[in-house]
Amino acid sequence: MIFTDAEIAYLAEQRLGRLATIDPNGAPQNNPVGFRYNAELGTIDVGGHELAASRKFHNVQQNGKVAFVVDDLVSVKPWTVRCVEIRGDADALAEPEVIRIRPHRIISFGIDPGGRTARTVS
Repeated sequence: MIFTDAEIAYLAEQRLGRLATIDPNGAPQNNPVGFRYNAELGTIDVGGHELAASRKFHNVQQNGKVAFVVDDLVSVKPWTVRCVEIRGDADALAEPEVIRIRPHRIISFGIDPGGRTARTVS
């Protein structure tokens, strides 16, 4: 299993993440996006309105290296943050219209018991 059970449960309750891509000039671009965990493939699938026409979609077509973050603030007193960061390769697929992220490294904190975890998965 690529993700832990706790990470999967956390991702299932979230609706938005931030996708970082690299434009053709090598500059980073970061966008809020909707997503879902694809249990069958062990991937993160990013969707959106007219996704294939977006800059992020074209960036992934040119350079498939991405980072994706889902986080939230549970409490300010005490300060409690939960986060899953996924680094990997992505494909811009026309059918279904989706950016599919294949994780290579997953970093999470506030999700699994025991605190922060970081692991390479491929």
